[in-house]
Amino acid sequence: MKDGRIIGLGLESSCDETAAAVVADGKDILSNCIYSQVDLHSIYSGVVPEIASRAHLEKINPLIHSALLESGSGFGDLDYVAATNRPGLIGSLMIGLQSAKTISFALGIPLVAVNHLEAHLYAPFLEGHGPGYPFMGLLISGGNTVLFEVRGPGDMEVAGRTADDAVGESYDKVAKFLGFGYPGGPVIDRLAKGAVARKNLFPKILTDPGDTRFSYSGLKTAVINYMKQFPGADKAEVAWSFQERALEILARRLFAAARDRGIKKMVVAGGVAANSRLRELLAEQKKQDETIMIPSPLLCTDNAAMIAGAGYMYFNAGISDPLTVDVKAKV
Repeated sequence: MKDGRIIGLGLESSCDETAAAVVADGKDILSNCIYSQVDLHSIYSGVVPEIASRAHLEKINPLIHSALLESGSGFGDLDYVAATNRPGLIGSLMIGLQSAKTISFALGIPLVAVNHLEAHLYAPFLEGHGPGYPFMGLLISGGNTVLFEVRGPGDMEVAGRTADDAVGESYDKVAKFLGFGYPGGPVIDRLAKGAVARKNLFPKILTDPGDTRFSYSGLKTAVINYMKQFPGADKAEVAWSFQERALEILARRLFAAARDRGIKKMVVAGGVAANSRLRELLAEQKKQDETIMIPSPLLCTDNAAMIAGAGYMYFNAGISDPLTVDVKAKV
């Protein structure tokens, strides 16, 4: 504890970002240090697990040092240490969790093993929003497209999930096919803004109003087939049409689930939540009595501040994990 505040160190290494952060009282970010591995994986158009694990191992200790230094804290100021242990790449998860276990054992402070998905949904609460429950949480990234009803810490019911590709994964695959490189989300978002005609080239996804699933493999295939049929097509127009369909179902499913359950608060998180067009769609469609919370772009992508913040909820409730806790590829 420092200056009467509860200080937590968070570690994140579930995929291709290595991160360490120090957060006070579960809401004040004192430091948030991130090492992105995009340059290491871009030539492969996707994450290579072995490369990711090696990079985590090389960067985790310097990042912990930087996070503590930037926050003005020392190891002796820490009240708990939190690390992602699920879901993610097994080899990558092990680096962050093992580092947290070492710190927990050496300092005699509680260890909190954090669900990466729940941490993403906690991210808006680091920016002034109160963690009011219940809320509908839409988690969208390269590895996840899941809709949750969140009733409290650890109390998350799946309301809908993708039947095949995650939305971020579909962005990456379409971008690769169009020759835009990796990651695909930012470049498609940027390119779509240059479209002029803005015609819907592809059909809506899963139009049955009673369906709670998401699906992206068919849309991806439709883009590929269209480009094969019209190889000279304007790629900005294709990007716009793809993006409109990819995002439309996210907004449709989120609002339908929330309104069906009478829930007025919604959280949208994960890397795809940084998409500018998605933010426009949600703002256009929300009702006056509804609240939509979306983190700033930096907190949409994988980071350790959200891990420390989510860890605080459990630490504050007296819940921690033994040093025998393990990593899990899936929740």
